[in-house]
Amino acid sequence: MDGLADLMIADDPYDALRDLMRCYSQDVWNFAFFITRNREAADDISQEVFLKAYEHWRGFERRSSPKTWLLAMARNLSRNWLKSHSVRKVVLMEQISPRSMVSSAETEYLDQLQTQSIWHHVLQLPPKYREVLLLDAHYGMGYSDIAELLGIAQGTVKSRIHRARKRMEKAMKGGLHDEQ
Repeated sequence: MDGLADLMIADDPYDALRDLMRCYSQDVWNFAFFITRNREAADDISQEVFLKAYEHWRGFERRSSPKTWLLAMARNLSRNWLKSHSVRKVVLMEQISPRSMVSSAETEYLDQLQTQSIWHHVLQLPPKYREVLLLDAHYGMGYSDIAELLGIAQGTVKSRIHRARKRMEKAMKGGLHDEQ
């Protein structure tokens, strides 16, 4: 476990909450947004996740990392939000990455197009593939953590990630042929 897991058993819930928010607020918001595809919902869900973490911080049993615990809450709240909202809008995310060197406007434009294309294809994946791909590639979670978070077998995680990658490879190759 990391140092934050140790903090979760500390006497001061305010310190624990502050450190959890500092370390994981962006991850929780991104995950909620990725599932709901709605900025306002992601805002509300991430606030609710940290309120629940504060309310239940003594219940954290250290069977998983704090990040896994928070993302599990975000996933459940996001799914509940989806069930309660019949209209689902597709929102493409922009990836902001720090650049160590100055690039040309053309290079930045091409990078932006590529990023949009990747996110477009990711958002076209069935939810069960989108979810594991995001947790693996974006959040760097291990198969066992993903399995625990989603409540599925580790073998299922591996096969879903494999299938998601194959679908992405096929979609990206198809996308390249469409542009030529």
